[in-house]
Amino acid sequence: MTSSLMFFAAAVEHAESGGAIAKIIHDLGINPAAFIAQMVNFAVVAFLLYRFAIKPVLATADQRNAKIADGLRFEEEMKAKLADAEKQHAATMKQAALDAQKVIDEARRSAKELLDREAAATTAKTQQMLAKAEEAIALERRKMIADAREEISRLVALTAQRVLSRELAPDERKRYAETAARELSNV
Repeated sequence: MTSSLMFFAAAVEHAESGGAIAKIIHDLGINPAAFIAQMVNFAVVAFLLYRFAIKPVLATADQRNAKIADGLRFEEEMKAKLADAEKQHAATMKQAALDAQKVIDEARRSAKELLDREAAATTAKTQQMLAKAEEAIALERRKMIADAREEISRLVALTAQRVLSRELAPDERKRYAETAARELSNV
């Protein structure tokens, strides 16, 4: 800007001295003193505009750019944190699925063991019931055989009494009954 002023100052001096530039300035209708005053005014206005308008606007724009850059940096950080959180979430879900599978497997194993124990207990109870039933059947059979022997002995004694047409004494009756019982047990 000072070089422009110096150029015009030199042009004004040269114009006053009557050179070709002075003729051009005069033909264009430029008043050199007013032109220099306008240039000074323009320089003052330009300086004031720069100082009080453009510089604060540039500072505000720089602050805004810094905030935008911080926001972009924050966004990138948040994206990275979100990606990490998603990875952790996926890992946690995977671990939870593995833990759930372990629990399910353990529950199945426990249920199988319980079923096996219950089946064994039921089998044992069934075997006990069968053994008791067999004992009861054997006892009932012995009782029936004893009852049958007694009845057969009585019938043999009664038959022998009728065949012999006489009344048997109690000891003879007992002897015949025992003999008949021995014969039946050998059969």
